[in-house]
Amino acid sequence: MSSDAPKGTLPALGPAKAGGGAADFLLTRLEEMVSWARKNSLWPFPFATACCGIEFMSVASAHYDISRFGSEVMRFSPRQADLLIVAGTVTDKMAPVLRKIYDQMPEPKWVISMGVCASSGGFYRAYHVTQGIDEIVPVDVYVPGCPPTPEELIYAIMQLQKKIQSGEKSRDQRSAKLAAERIS
Repeated sequence: MSSDAPKGTLPALGPAKAGGGAADFLLTRLEEMVSWARKNSLWPFPFATACCGIEFMSVASAHYDISRFGSEVMRFSPRQADLLIVAGTVTDKMAPVLRKIYDQMPEPKWVISMGVCASSGGFYRAYHVTQGIDEIVPVDVYVPGCPPTPEELIYAIMQLQKKIQSGEKSRDQRSAKLAAERIS
């Protein structure tokens, strides 16, 4: 703060000099700035029903530190979350609960299907197990593995961040269409 400024005023930068120097403004598009903010502040809602949930828990630990990606604020209220991470087996009885949670989340919202059971039913080829959560909610990123490693989930978050940064808001249309038809 310069010595000629009145006491108690906030420091401010003067106008840029004609011979060069730092500019006092930033030029960007509003959409790009909003996408950057969204990508770096994902608030996940964990929907963990099986062993994949344990792997999900380890991602929040100090060793993997999901907070590096702006996702450390776990929300257990769907109205405060924008990322749904489904980790584990989803039975037909749980399908309406999962859909209700998804519907309660504010827009924009994203979904990660974690593990082979959530993605395709896994080795459960039974009448009571949903053969992939894309029958219930549209999925943005799939994480393979039984159970998937924390590194794979971090990679999925990074892929989702790339989608968000590019401004992509639409999900797989086939997945959204299946979800709409199943619930109706």
